[in-house]
Amino acid sequence: MRIDLSLYLVTDPTLCARHGLVETVVAAVRGGVTVVQLRDKHASDAELTDQARRLKAALAGSGVPLIINDRLDVALASGADGLHIGQDDGDVARARAALGPAAILGLSVQRHDQLAALDPQPLDYLGLGPVFATATKHDHAAPLGFDGLAALVAKSPLPAVAIGGLKAEHAARVRAAGAQGPAVISAICGQADPEAAARAFFTD
Repeated sequence: MRIDLSLYLVTDPTLCARHGLVETVVAAVRGGVTVVQLRDKHASDAELTDQARRLKAALAGSGVPLIINDRLDVALASGADGLHIGQDDGDVARARAALGPAAILGLSVQRHDQLAALDPQPLDYLGLGPVFATATKHDHAAPLGFDGLAALVAKSPLPAVAIGGLKAEHAARVRAAGAQGPAVISAICGQADPEAAARAFFTD
């Protein structure tokens, strides 16, 4: 399935609390966000499923897909458009078999050996990073920088989105490195005006 990775929003429950999860996402989509990933490491499956269903309803008609972070059961129960998993969050082939061929499936990649070992067939895109260190993920791998990002993108068999400490002023360099766009959390969720914050990624 083709996916527009121009501006990928990953939600954070604390940062989204200022305006509310649904309100933050809807505003960000008005500003140009093209993909939304629901991420909450502490919510129960039932809580996350409820959040996903509310987001799915709010995104109806927008053309913006809803991706669930890590939890296959939640993606299936909520009717989300897809799943994003990390290197240690489950088997890609098993996830694809459960989701079916129409769903979106993404995988995080931090290093060249991970890239060399993956089977691209079940996947739609890769999340490459972190480009910079980020406070929203404490156990992240060593930052790549833009040169490291470009080196990974050059070897990637799939479209890629870059993640990790990225802000609006980095958007042009992300695309120059070959990634389809940036994936961001605090640069949108943590802002007073999520719509304006999203729009700023397209002003370079």
